Amino acid sequence: MLKRKTLLLIDTNNFVTQEEVAVLAHSLAGAGSKTVNLAQLLNICTVNALGRVMVGKKLFADGSGSGDAKADEFKEMVVEMMVLAGVFNIGDFIPALEWLDLQGVAAKMKKLHKRFDAFLTAIVEDHKKSSGGKHVDMLTTLLSLKEDADGEGAQLTDTEIKALLLNMFTAGTDTSSSTVEWAIAELLRHPKILAQVQQELDQVAGRDRLVTELDLPNLTYLQAVIKETFRLHPSTPLSLPRMASENCEINGFHIPKGATLLVNVWAISRDPEQWKDPLEFRPERFLPGGEKPHVDVRGNDFEVIPFGAGRRICAGMSLGLRMVHLMAATLVHAFDWTLADGLTPEKLNMDEAYGLTLQRAAPLMVHPRTRLAPHAYKASSS
Repeated sequence: MLKRKTLLLIDTNNFVTQEEVAVLAHSLAGAGSKTVNLAQLLNICTVNALGRVMVGKKLFADGSGSGDAKADEFKEMVVEMMVLAGVFNIGDFIPALEWLDLQGVAAKMKKLHKRFDAFLTAIVEDHKKSSGGKHVDMLTTLLSLKEDADGEGAQLTDTEIKALLLNMFTAGTDTSSSTVEWAIAELLRHPKILAQVQQELDQVAGRDRLVTELDLPNLTYLQAVIKETFRLHPSTPLSLPRMASENCEINGFHIPKGATLLVNVWAISRDPEQWKDPLEFRPERFLPGGEKPHVDVRGNDFEVIPFGAGRRICAGMSLGLRMVHLMAATLVHAFDWTLADGLTPEKLNMDEAYGLTLQRAAPLMVHPRTRLAPHAYKASSS
């Protein structure tokens, strides 16, 4: 019952995503000639959209490219957690040495846990004092189910509520914003593809308004661009660890009970046996007449599985896909882009940072120029 109510609530708050993306467009339009850190603004947008769905309010100031200390700290915490979760830890492979914590991973995790706990405790306590039943959000739902979480009398503690919030915030913010950042970077490096996406957007939405979620089903080429971004830059390059519950054999490989298993999503989507010129950014491969026209990213086609597959597929996939498509469509439709400091697209750093999620090694620093009617960038009243 808890999971069903939570996912239903997330999926029915479509308007929140659209409003926060409009705020992002307004912030970028007001940047003028300043250089903006696109990674930071995308992160603020996703955190605020998720915050409104989950706790009934924005968590950060909207920003205008000049920096938001609170947002920077939260992103730093999320990135640090993903780095620590993905690090090669000697204790995982030699259990006898685990207690020594030779690399300090456990100590860093405990310190980071305290920071996250303080952050989430403040949110929960503030919500208890101020909500008064006015908000229809995930936290209100969780608090209302504390005494009967499953319909059979099971109780839900504050610690468990904070754990659920942590999972949603960490899994749903940096993954979405980094995917859009990779998409914009690839489009800057491929101006012909960028021009084709903008042409499609102009035909569907015109230049008198921002893109809406209702436009997305008609943006065939944009959808192919997003699929290709997920293929080349999966937000979680190694799937979250799984543990074998029983001894089994798969394709001739013996897997003992208790073995930790990880799926190399990054390698699968670059496999030359599955993809022609796998290192090339080529959205046409997903269009009619291309090599994989019917392949999707929702877990049914194992050639590209950025959200995983099966029973443990990402619970926030629907929200994540909407967020990524709408943010990318809006940025491409509403702005022309140049790189900061006179950098040419050919020299753009496309290196990947190490961690559980696929971050860019260097954030995308850009100059946006508006290309729509001025009234299209009017800030939302939300």
